[in-house]
Amino acid sequence: MAVHAHPDDESSKGAATMAKYVSEGVDVLVVTCTGGERGSILNPKLQGDRYIEEHIHEVRKKEMDEAREILGVKQEWLGFVDSGLPEGDPLPPLPEGCFALEDVDKAAGELVRRIRAFRPQVITTYDENGGYPHPDHIMTHKISMVAFEGAADTEKYPEAEYGPAYQPLKLYYNQGFNRPRTEALHHAMLERGMESPYGEWLKRWDETQRVERTLTTHIPCADFFEIRDKALIAHATQIDPDGGWFKVPMELQKEVWPTEEYELAKSLVDTSLPEDDLFAGIRDNA
Repeated sequence: MAVHAHPDDESSKGAATMAKYVSEGVDVLVVTCTGGERGSILNPKLQGDRYIEEHIHEVRKKEMDEAREILGVKQEWLGFVDSGLPEGDPLPPLPEGCFALEDVDKAAGELVRRIRAFRPQVITTYDENGGYPHPDHIMTHKISMVAFEGAADTEKYPEAEYGPAYQPLKLYYNQGFNRPRTEALHHAMLERGMESPYGEWLKRWDETQRVERTLTTHIPCADFFEIRDKALIAHATQIDPDGGWFKVPMELQKEVWPTEEYELAKSLVDTSLPEDDLFAGIRDNA
């Protein structure tokens, strides 16, 4: 089970990993917490389209349907309302009724329902910083941590209301946007005489003194990078197919950095680090 904040997050974070496991016969469910209703139209080719602006929720739902088909995963909505990304100094208050202002335990209960129904062995989500500090990403982290434990807690989440208790075995944080990967691709492009899209990224990384995460798990999934990109492009309002996301040649990506990374946050099975499989320690005991 991959828990994400908005439609398109599943295609930019761990998509090749999911496609790899689907190809192996693994049942994969994406849980999307919000509809992305307050997301900006980031593709310049679609900006100013009044239909999209007025029907952004429906448009993003259709984009999610297409991406789901491309990845071969199942997908469910938690039904919360996008909080938007507040901007300004000072930051404005979050809009009433948005996901980030929900009661954490109550919101986690909706995720508990999905966990108990789907019964995943492994859950992926975001770290405590949300991967980046969007309020919905941070809230996704909060409810994922509560639900991982709460799915087995029949006192907090009674079976009569939330379904039969179940305990997932492992929980990971997506860490695909990590500095070692970014530096490796950046230097590889420069060495080949290409213009790198990562120069400003690395500069901002230095300026913010971002704390490096522990990369415990590297999933070989280069054969599924094309599927990842196709799913991402399906989110047309969010992704410019001619933009920076796709500046690194595919063959260079496969050669220089053929994996997606995760940080093991919780495990109820014995495993040895580093891992190359989200099911390490689970397959052996199956």
